[in-house]
Amino acid sequence: MIYRDFFEKTVKFMDIKKKLSSLPLCPGIYIMKNSDGKVIYVGKSKVLKNRVSQYFVNLASHSPKTRAMVSNVADFDYIITDSEAEALALECNLIKKYKPKYNILLKDDKQYPYIKITAAEKFPRIFITREVKKDGSLYFGPYMTASNLKKAVEEVRKAFKIRSCKKAIEDPKDRPCLYFRIGQCSAPCAGKITEEKYKKSITDASDVLGSRYDALEKKLKEEMLQASESLDFEKAALLRDKLQSIAVLKETQKVSSATEDDMDFIGIYKEGNDYCIQVFYYRNGNAVKAEHFTLKNEFLDKNEVAEGFVKQFYFAATEIPAEILISEEFDDKEAVEQWLSEISGHKVRFNVPKRGKKAQILQMVISNAKEALYSFKLAETKGKEKQNRILSQITEFLNLSHTPFRIESYDISNFSGASSVGAEIVYVNAVPKKSLYRKFNIKTVEGANDYDSMCEVIFRRINEAYKEEDLIKSGELSPDKAKFLPLPDLILLDGGKGHVSAVKMMLDTLGEEIPVFGLVKDKTHRTRGVTDESREFEIEKRSELFRFFSGIQDEVHRFAITAYRNRHQRDALSFGLEEISGVGPANRTKLLKSFGSVKQIKKASIEELSAVVSSNVAKNVYEYFNKG
Repeated sequence: MIYRDFFEKTVKFMDIKKKLSSLPLCPGIYIMKNSDGKVIYVGKSKVLKNRVSQYFVNLASHSPKTRAMVSNVADFDYIITDSEAEALALECNLIKKYKPKYNILLKDDKQYPYIKITAAEKFPRIFITREVKKDGSLYFGPYMTASNLKKAVEEVRKAFKIRSCKKAIEDPKDRPCLYFRIGQCSAPCAGKITEEKYKKSITDASDVLGSRYDALEKKLKEEMLQASESLDFEKAALLRDKLQSIAVLKETQKVSSATEDDMDFIGIYKEGNDYCIQVFYYRNGNAVKAEHFTLKNEFLDKNEVAEGFVKQFYFAATEIPAEILISEEFDDKEAVEQWLSEISGHKVRFNVPKRGKKAQILQMVISNAKEALYSFKLAETKGKEKQNRILSQITEFLNLSHTPFRIESYDISNFSGASSVGAEIVYVNAVPKKSLYRKFNIKTVEGANDYDSMCEVIFRRINEAYKEEDLIKSGELSPDKAKFLPLPDLILLDGGKGHVSAVKMMLDTLGEEIPVFGLVKDKTHRTRGVTDESREFEIEKRSELFRFFSGIQDEVHRFAITAYRNRHQRDALSFGLEEISGVGPANRTKLLKSFGSVKQIKKASIEELSAVVSSNVAKNVYEYFNKG
């Protein structure tokens, strides 16, 4: 065994050495893979041949992270780019795509909110979003929480009378809504304001959101004074309200920097293998917002964390200041500065202040990172303790032979048997895992038969797991890509003894010994207890275990109802279309996409229908809806 491993490693090294000799002397990115072909590291280089070759010589001089990574490299690929800046952008994209083990990974599951102004629209809107797109809009953020953000958006809307509706305003002839009547919208939909004047309000609002207060405040005060002197008290009052709204927005921005410049402060704190990166945003000398990121990595030091973080963070940023103050130096600083300067359109520099006001602020940012990491670890510890406690309670209460690390719950939703849908939710370690939720359109059961519908759903779910097992054995599917494996340790049904009995019988035919229980409700449709096929177990209403079971039942019911409503709406939307000769799924989709609803299709002329489908199909559709 030892000789075989040695031989395989020797062959692997010889293959890599051969590949190294063919590497080009130009910029690009390199992709390290393990023996399973999985990407474990992505890097960029100004000279590919030199950089990649360094990994495989003088291993003893490398950092622990590099030694660990290289020992797992079985192969590598590379992509040539025209410049180092292009390589940096590609590196960030591939890290986001592959999530390699040895790279810094900024999680996407926590999307911070932004304020969005739809600048590309004729009459732009303002609202909160968690998705940044390249659509010509203006984005301000990200912000740590949405609570203060809602207040900011509301104040800006009121102050500058920006619309909140989603109307596509082409011909402004609508009647103004209530917001116009109470003085909170300028009613562009009703032609109460010109496009030029409205865009001016948007510019002023953007200045406020970008913390460019001073010039705007000065201008508004001058206009208010002129309005008062002209005895135009109504206009003066409006300007006064705008100034008050700006004052409200400035209220939370009390911490000042040493200068009036825009800058970001990035502080990195490490404890064991845990890191917290705290970012403070300063605009016009004021701290306007802050956010933090936590990560765990045993292979990286602070310098590597700093480099990986700034690449990924500013690659997705909507705003990059001219100066970024950071607590750690990093190797690729000049290349990153040049890259960010190119994408931002102005010179960007990184500095590590050692003394003075900026150093003091950076120290405060690091202290905040320490506090945030402490709070995160405390919450994590409490969360794990609670999870373990609940799992122990479930095991004991239901007298299970092993701990139910994966719990699945099922519910059926329909209306008089129509558009019947089965829902599956999954809890892993007593925490909902929404990426594993599944919905099933009932295919084999006629009418409102919950027992058979429940059996169909669970049978299909287990059958999918069997298929994945076969694909994994044949090497066609990677285990980490499986969606239905492993099988559950416990199944909870939204139903009583009859549901449990039917599902257990079905599982017996499959040879699966999975514990099954039902979650029963009282007359007011609230969780009452847990049942097997023969008896019911009551739970103390005030207990942690009762809250857990009740939460699962509420969640699976919510998910099932949502799935049913979506299916019902789709069924209602396409009702009757496929009964028409020549209208299959493809033509149905074309018609609904073009006309929006069956109601509009009914109103369409043959000429209008012919513009979407063939003339024969158009004739059939028209005649179907116009039989009289």
